[in-house]
Amino acid sequence: MTAAMLAEAWLAMGANRLRTFLTMLGMVIGVGAVILMLAIGQGTQRQVEESIASMGSNLFIILSGSTTSGGLRMGSGATPTLTLADAQAVEELPAVNAVAPSAPGTAQLVYGSNNWSTQVYGTTPAYLTVRAWTLASGFPFTDSDIRSATRVALLGKTVVDNLFGDEDPVGKTIRIRSSPYVVLGTLAPKGQSLDGRDQDDTVIVPVTTAQRKLFGTQFAGTVRFIMVQAESAEAMPAVEKSINELLRQRHRIREGADNDFSVRNLTALANAAAETAKVMSLMLGAIASISLLVGGIGIMNIMLVSVTERTREIGIRMAIGARGNDILLQFLLEAIIISIVGCLIGVGLGVGGALAVNAFSGMAIVITASSIFLAFAVAAAVGIFFGWYPARKAAAMKPIDALRYQ
Repeated sequence: MTAAMLAEAWLAMGANRLRTFLTMLGMVIGVGAVILMLAIGQGTQRQVEESIASMGSNLFIILSGSTTSGGLRMGSGATPTLTLADAQAVEELPAVNAVAPSAPGTAQLVYGSNNWSTQVYGTTPAYLTVRAWTLASGFPFTDSDIRSATRVALLGKTVVDNLFGDEDPVGKTIRIRSSPYVVLGTLAPKGQSLDGRDQDDTVIVPVTTAQRKLFGTQFAGTVRFIMVQAESAEAMPAVEKSINELLRQRHRIREGADNDFSVRNLTALANAAAETAKVMSLMLGAIASISLLVGGIGIMNIMLVSVTERTREIGIRMAIGARGNDILLQFLLEAIIISIVGCLIGVGLGVGGALAVNAFSGMAIVITASSIFLAFAVAAAVGIFFGWYPARKAAAMKPIDALRYQ
């Protein structure tokens, strides 16, 4: 019975192919738009999550404080108020996992006939732990290199590509500001940071080497900033409070006076960015879903027209024994077929469009089975919902009235 009705519904739609196609077009565009927008939104969200993961977890950054001179307040980092001793003291606080002081600067690197300008970070071996950064090859420098201010370096992937190409850099000697440095190892790729900076365009050297032999420092032992990793997310509020209390005590800041340093919760900032990306993904999906609603209204309008046009047919069916439920099922099946076929075409259009966006623009996309199923299920439900009223209207007709309809 149902198979016969499906065949008849298919024939009825085939008799008005253009109208059927235009009715189906709303569902095609709706499903395609939902899948495409979700793919772009989820791709952006995953990109942000990967950038957050590349930063490390449970992180604080302590910046050198501001100062006031001649009535002018300087920004953070204007005064070198942080020292290696401060970093060592912070490391001894409860619930602190690792601490990495840093003295950054820009320098020109030379290897053979190649040269490259990049950011050089003077830091400690704990920097790799804090940043969750592994080595692609070689080995890291040690505390012994820190004590001896050894001229050794770890290179990011971008630096390796520009200086060495396909050559293995481990064990080779490069020149940084005309001084020789031995390459101990290469850093695993990290990609872009949340602010779009290439994290792989970097060189890491011992902090004492940067202070004494590379950049110099106005005050012995000072660093630009200190990165701190807490043992867990739950411990971060207590760690932040302990850092502020410790540094105020060490810097002899009287009560009521401003700090000469600032502590920033990088994990909170990163999580805010992730939440923004998640909201954007949901909004893109919601906006695209409006086209599904439009498609459903289109199905209802066309089905109402179809009911009006086939009123005499409905009357004849009822006159020869068709029940109201049979008429209801007949028209509902037509709406379901239009919805499902439109959904299938829309899935192909959405997936193809997402792949095209990735191929031509390089934008990250994520196509998941759940997003396809969601778009398909919602579209089918919308089609059935809007097809119900015309089908119900047809089923409620009286045979005599339907046969008299001109």
